[in-house]
Amino acid sequence: MRHTTPADGAGAPSLETRSVDKSFGAVEALKDVSLTVHAGRVHTLLGENGAGKSTLMKILAGVYVPSRGRILLEGKETVFAGPRDARRQGISVVYQELSLANNLSVAENIYANHQPHRFGIVNRRQLLLDTRKLLTSLGITLDAETPVSDLSMAQRQLVELAKALSYRSRLLLLDEPTSSLSHSEVDMLFGVMERLTAQGKAVIYISHRLEEIMRISDKISVMRDGRLLCTLPKQDTSLDELIALMVGREMRHLYPLRRAEPPVAGPPMLDVKGLSFCGQLHAVEFSVRGGEVLGIFGLIGSGRTQVMKALFGIRRAAGEILIDGQPVLLRSPADAIAHDIAYVTENRKEEGLVLGHSVTRNINMVYFQHGGARFGVVNASAEARMTRDALSRLKIRTASPEQAVGELSGGNQQKIVFSKWMGLRPRIFILDEPTRGIDVGARYEIYTVIRELAAAGTAVILVSSDLPEVLSMSDRLLVMREQRIVKELGTAGLSQEEVMSYATGAVSA
Repeated sequence: MRHTTPADGAGAPSLETRSVDKSFGAVEALKDVSLTVHAGRVHTLLGENGAGKSTLMKILAGVYVPSRGRILLEGKETVFAGPRDARRQGISVVYQELSLANNLSVAENIYANHQPHRFGIVNRRQLLLDTRKLLTSLGITLDAETPVSDLSMAQRQLVELAKALSYRSRLLLLDEPTSSLSHSEVDMLFGVMERLTAQGKAVIYISHRLEEIMRISDKISVMRDGRLLCTLPKQDTSLDELIALMVGREMRHLYPLRRAEPPVAGPPMLDVKGLSFCGQLHAVEFSVRGGEVLGIFGLIGSGRTQVMKALFGIRRAAGEILIDGQPVLLRSPADAIAHDIAYVTENRKEEGLVLGHSVTRNINMVYFQHGGARFGVVNASAEARMTRDALSRLKIRTASPEQAVGELSGGNQQKIVFSKWMGLRPRIFILDEPTRGIDVGARYEIYTVIRELAAAGTAVILVSSDLPEVLSMSDRLLVMREQRIVKELGTAGLSQEEVMSYATGAVSA
């Protein structure tokens, strides 16, 4: 096992945890975690889902109280009375699960707990002025008065980041902040992080995008099963070593090998013609065959998620949708499901799960609502069998099948969103950011299922902001910009630079 290394010239410790434990009943989420984070550095936490990273973050944010151990800020022991107290002491957090109010504007969300006011009345003019100044400094091009409900998931993540940075912080905790961002938005975020560390602030960063970790980190700490295994300088390790430490085994490939033969040619299973709605989509046309994985890539605001919502009946749009050559009318998700369409949404918290319900109920929700129940009665043994199969197939970590989904890590929640559709055996599977917040080992498991679905003749549409993922998993790639498809590309030998040239408009189609 690798051992923690000294600071190598880093600034003074900004934060230390010493022998921190955290238990939830009989479950030990953290065990003897001692971590040192230095001012002016980016310190990455790496580990599989359920390794304890988010639990540690919540302790540092004042959400949880450690069962044992000490926390020191700039050498002084401290105890957080709650999240507000942690913020007061200079700790800001961007959580993987967003905490925005959809009915409020961008400005109202960013300054929700510290709005500028005069004589007890919110100074709206100052609120908008402060918000625009902050967004401009971060390079975020959003209207301060736009309701959050009108934003994409990627735009909401940028608002969450701005919200954290609206406080005067000395330590910023980032939990999967790039999970819905494309490369250009990631570049913007990393520019912000570089400015913060240059000012002497410390950053704790959690991400499953390994190429990002090797780019931005100064130190990398690997966690597994609630323990801190080691802390390594970035220059002294490699992706292969980090993956082996994280998952406890060597992985020869990040993606399942492509099949040797191309997908079987044939008529389209799904054909989309002239899909449009005002200000959102412009004459989108494409087709996908059974056995094919069609990738879709685009930057924030390109319209990729709007297309998927129209295909699943969430958004009404003009145009024509054909399945097996026959026009269909998709007025609701129930219509889409009736036509054997499944949809893994990018927004699992609000659209993919019922967080207060059990793991069992969520996994079986779609199946028993759409034909799996006999005369409206759920078959308990079939429900238990499907739950066991799903837990085993995607290695979902849960204390019990009856545990509330809201208590699981984000990655395990995402696996359940994926699993709930498997019982229906859909012919068309729409995947919008299916590996958001999932570790490298779990990603491989989902990629394997995608390959199996395609091999069985399913038409798969894969929407992803992760370019290596969409290039490695897709047979063809559609690039979107400004609410329209601008280019179709074969993925064999395709470079990230070429895709980005079309996505940004640097090269016209």
